[in-house]
Amino acid sequence: MNSPDPTPTCPFGFGESLTRRAEPAPTRPGTLTVPSFQGARDVLRSENVRQAGFGAELLQESGLLSRQPVLYAEGEEHHAMRRDTARYFTPATVATYHPMIAALCDDLLADLLHQGGGNVDDLSLTLAVQVAAQVVGLTDSLLPGLERRVMTFVEGGDPQQKPAPEGLMGRARQVMDQRHLLAFYLLDVKPAIQARRRQRRDDLISHLIDRDYSDLEILTECLTYGTAGMVTTREFITVAAWHLLRSPELRNDYLHGTEAERHATLHEILRLEPVVSRLYRRIQTDLTVAGQPVPAGTLIELDLQAVNVDPAVAGEYAESLCPARPLPRGVQAPIMAFGDGHHRCPGAFLAIRETDTFLRRLLIWQDLQLEAEPTVTFNEVVKGYELRGLRVSTRQGRRQEGSAATR
Repeated sequence: MNSPDPTPTCPFGFGESLTRRAEPAPTRPGTLTVPSFQGARDVLRSENVRQAGFGAELLQESGLLSRQPVLYAEGEEHHAMRRDTARYFTPATVATYHPMIAALCDDLLADLLHQGGGNVDDLSLTLAVQVAAQVVGLTDSLLPGLERRVMTFVEGGDPQQKPAPEGLMGRARQVMDQRHLLAFYLLDVKPAIQARRRQRRDDLISHLIDRDYSDLEILTECLTYGTAGMVTTREFITVAAWHLLRSPELRNDYLHGTEAERHATLHEILRLEPVVSRLYRRIQTDLTVAGQPVPAGTLIELDLQAVNVDPAVAGEYAESLCPARPLPRGVQAPIMAFGDGHHRCPGAFLAIRETDTFLRRLLIWQDLQLEAEPTVTFNEVVKGYELRGLRVSTRQGRRQEGSAATR
């Protein structure tokens, strides 16, 4: 894809989205799609809506939990949960994670160098899972393979669709889902709970134990906090690496920039490539959205890809990658890629710091080359893209392959 010509309002001109669907994404029946920034802000900042994505309404109908997970809770209950856990995601706390993140990155990239190449998306999965596991407290697993067990929860169909109650395939799917959940609980969550009942640590599971959460409630929070952080960060690291590897000018600018400049580049990539492209809310009382009345009971679909390129906030050349893009006062750099309002992603700063730490170490290798671009598919569970097969190699690795071929 050709980069647009540089202009005074887009001084770099580093290309366009690499993940945008050629055809519009399918919408859920009976939804009102909101594509504008103001409309999305009206919905996400309202106290008169409820979470309706990520299987929220099915969980609420089940009545299994006395306390809703933080992703689904609303009102004062949600505000109290966010206040209690905010300390795990502040810039000051994230800074204390930096040595751990840096050490993980160094180990992963040492293996990459030794092998002469590898898939960035595989490395980013390992990194994202291990970092999130430290923050949540999933550090006492009985068997390796946490990455694989986590991925089972986001592979498959749309969680908004109820599984077929009849038929062999419907029953088989229910059994498989229960088996995966049981494995995650027995191998990862239960050992972590037992270790922290003996001795508390500075992590989310210890906090939940102090709040008298049941094992089932802790399991649910581990799924929402852990899985969300692991899966979305994996994709963001991969898409950011893809942009930087495709553009030598952008890569050079990123590597030689200050931390603030590097973070601005990452925010701009995320604005153009929101990992979660659809958010859902159910209107509880009549609401005005972008100046239009919307009746209670309406299911709202927020199209974040469209919201993030709304010229009213993104300005000219909104669909181009421009890290120096000016934004109106009160609009954050990724626009709505991390959401907005009381359900805004709590791990936003951690995701940027983690991505920056990894990419600086990866891209500083001058002989690193993009060997294969990834395939782009779409995951209906998280409502976002999946990138697989972003392969890089080093000169050393290519020499080794050439020597092996001549033997």
